[in-house]
Amino acid sequence: MKKSQKQIALERRLLKMLEGKARETAQLIFDDPEIQLMHDYANVVSIRRLGFNDHGPVHMRMAALNAMKMFKLLEDAGIKFNLEKEGIGSVEDSRVAVLMASLFHDFGMTVARSSHEHLSVILAMPVTERLLKVLYPDDLHSQVILRSLIAEGILGHMATTKIHTLEAGLVLIGDGCDLEKGRARIPQLIRNEPRVGDIHRYSAGEINKVKILKGESKPIRIMVEMNQSVGFFQVEEVLFTKIASSPVKPYIELYAGVDGEEPLKYL
Repeated sequence: MKKSQKQIALERRLLKMLEGKARETAQLIFDDPEIQLMHDYANVVSIRRLGFNDHGPVHMRMAALNAMKMFKLLEDAGIKFNLEKEGIGSVEDSRVAVLMASLFHDFGMTVARSSHEHLSVILAMPVTERLLKVLYPDDLHSQVILRSLIAEGILGHMATTKIHTLEAGLVLIGDGCDLEKGRARIPQLIRNEPRVGDIHRYSAGEINKVKILKGESKPIRIMVEMNQSVGFFQVEEVLFTKIASSPVKPYIELYAGVDGEEPLKYL
């Protein structure tokens, strides 16, 4: 499998912060040729064919890394995830579900942009079932529950469908936090003519860094740092909208600001 240096670096970062079944899950996914091909082709369709930004292997690993950072902050704060709270699974199970949903959420971009979250669920299910049988052999209970939880995370990542679990909420926000300028760079380089939606690309181009940190009054602080105020458009139209739709919202502080200026507090 041919992988970029950025993709390899993100995989190493994810593996370093994971252990147990979650680490096994990540390694299975990173070593799987079918998943790699799906990720690569998602970018062919998204960038070359449709002129959108990165929806491929780097983006899906960034989304997963963001989700795993927030997962750990909630766990450290003593917040129980839905599987544990409802007595139907463990924290480890929840981590596996969030990781898999984050790494599969844009499979539908191999087909189309419109309703791609629904397409992603359809395309992810055979792969999900295949991996769950390896991770949870002879445990049909976990296979069935995690399959549905992963589907919720994938379906909910566009904030077009109401979700109800913290696990799915982390997938939604983890995706939304991938706002940094590198994600918008390639479409800008390969296309010069203006088109509807360019404000998203240009606003993302002004965002330097999205930091996920331990909060002061809440478990998670998300800090968006930008060069120019046009970056606020991306924060308000994408990230804030996703946080507002997420069950994780009560646990998040959101700040955004231009470098050298006092950041604006949203939550």
